[in-house]
Amino acid sequence: MRQADAPAARKPLRGRLHFIWNDSFLYTLLSVLIGLLAGSVILFVTGFNPIEAYGTLFGGVLGTGKTRMYAVQYATPIIFTGLSVTFAFKTGLFNIGAEGQYIMGGLAALVAGVLLPLPAGLHGAAAVLAGGFAGAAWGAIAGLLKAYKGLHEVIVTIMLNWIAFYFSNFLVMTSAFKKPNSTTSVDVSESARIYTDAFKESFGSVRIHWGMVLALAAVAFCWLLLNKTTPGFRLRAVGFNRNAAEYGGINVGRSVALSMGISGLLAGLGGAVQVLGVVGRVTQLAAQEGYGFDGISVSMIGGINPIGALFAGLFYGGMKYGAGKLNIIGAPSELVNVIIGVIIYSIAIMGAFRALVRFFRAKKEGIPL
Repeated sequence: MRQADAPAARKPLRGRLHFIWNDSFLYTLLSVLIGLLAGSVILFVTGFNPIEAYGTLFGGVLGTGKTRMYAVQYATPIIFTGLSVTFAFKTGLFNIGAEGQYIMGGLAALVAGVLLPLPAGLHGAAAVLAGGFAGAAWGAIAGLLKAYKGLHEVIVTIMLNWIAFYFSNFLVMTSAFKKPNSTTSVDVSESARIYTDAFKESFGSVRIHWGMVLALAAVAFCWLLLNKTTPGFRLRAVGFNRNAAEYGGINVGRSVALSMGISGLLAGLGGAVQVLGVVGRVTQLAAQEGYGFDGISVSMIGGINPIGALFAGLFYGGMKYGAGKLNIIGAPSELVNVIIGVIIYSIAIMGAFRALVRFFRAKKEGIPL
């Protein structure tokens, strides 16, 4: 009786081990711990107390309601660009152009926020939509060129990043938008701003803006579209195997263009909410701000998953915001960039390790990959 029950007793353990080897969250968590450990070593070698430094870093982010809200505010545009990159990855595309789409979204929001004569509320909504549509159009250009001309989206989006960057700098300095005696645009109309003072007593000088709520809605939209709808299935099918998708009757060219358009829409919304909810203007820049490239890191840390991108964006934004607090103890704020870099490399190594483990398990036990 005991011998007959033995195989049944081993199955739950085997199932648990299978879950551990294939659970992306556990690999990501381990990668984060490795990154923090690497930061600890660097702090110790350079003469700083790691416990004190991390206490200052995380205390500066989580210490008060005000600092927590500042961190969320910092993370909001990064969540949008992380979602943008994630959506493209899920459909088999590498959108390295989230930076340019972010810039175009912010620029379109500025134009709509300055020129449209609309009442409050409606004006802000119209400006946000303008930013989203501008980002979508910028992304769709790369999608169309890939779908119908065979041009690789990485090359095209890199070029579009620079076109967006220089076009933004040009437009900001025109007489219609330039603020006198400055290198910034005029402020968008107050009716176009999307922040609220309803929580001023709770968070002090931090102005909560509706872009934070919109980011949550964007996460839900991406997850539902990709996992619960027929169009989302078609997009993922094209990303998984273009030839099989085409053989199954899916219009591959249209799917590629649509995917890049939606990806650009998400990045454009990030630029729009940043302009309308936080800064209120667009500045002539000497270099790209990097929100789109931060989105690539967020997407990887989040496991190429829309919900993961939300939490990864909050973590990434919190770390970036808290980096400035390290100056209190004299530690370099650049330490945060080192930690993030180690985390991303660890995730890549963990992915290779997981594939290796699966290969040997399949070879030994006949388990399909």
